Amino acid sequence: MAAATLVLAFVVSGCGSTAPTTPAAAPAHSHDSETGDRITPLVGDGTRATEFGYTMEAVSLPRTAGVPGRVSFRIRFLDGNVVTDFIDHQTKPLHLYVVRKDLTVFRHLHPTLDKDGTWSARLTLPEPGSYRVIAEFVARADAASGDYAMVAGTATVGGKASPAPDAADEADQGVTVAFDRPLAKGPDGEMALVVRGPGGKPVDLGTYLGAYAHVTGFRTATGSVAHLHPLEGPRQEADGTRLTFHTQFSDAGDYLFYVQLRVAGFLYTLPVRATVS
Repeated sequence: MAAATLVLAFVVSGCGSTAPTTPAAAPAHSHDSETGDRITPLVGDGTRATEFGYTMEAVSLPRTAGVPGRVSFRIRFLDGNVVTDFIDHQTKPLHLYVVRKDLTVFRHLHPTLDKDGTWSARLTLPEPGSYRVIAEFVARADAASGDYAMVAGTATVGGKASPAPDAADEADQGVTVAFDRPLAKGPDGEMALVVRGPGGKPVDLGTYLGAYAHVTGFRTATGSVAHLHPLEGPRQEADGTRLTFHTQFSDAGDYLFYVQLRVAGFLYTLPVRATVS
């Protein structure tokens, strides 16, 4: 992957011990911008198997690195039932992140749901090791509302390191990204993501899953996750194409971000490291 230019980046952090099996009181409801359904704010940071009464179970990954296989899992609610009723959010009923624990391998997938409640998708992982499987979804465990949650499981992949068959030579395309607005800790900030093409010129951004960019950040000390989308459309300026994001800094530390965006029909996944202070 291309090495991305970096000045500053953001993540919502926060990691704790095992979550309770019963949910806390639900936050105030909001509405999904695509469906109009009521949903709650996101519960969970991708470090625990159980959040708000939802548990990820039966997690499975390909046994061997470099060999095509499948990722699969189920989501079970605290009433004992496997959840099968999901609401589309960012054009998909569930977003899945498969990340090696050292954050060197990242995949953003959209699995399919079987009748028995099992989610699965085809997957080839280039490196052996321990992986986290993180699901972000809006589920309807009852007829009243949708709960927006993030839960995670773990699985181990064996074998030897192998080049990823789907890895694109993004460095040759000349696209870089940078976060160039210093931000302080706090609940209501903004960051600017600048996208540049060859020669540092602005680019025309297409959409990916209904947004002009998807930014998935991981705090390196805890693995906590933030999935961010732009507040508005891109602005072409002299030094590049600029996108703005709402931010909520809660902890200082080192982070790794994967920025996904589309330029000239090509989907880029660009890693960016940063220290929040």
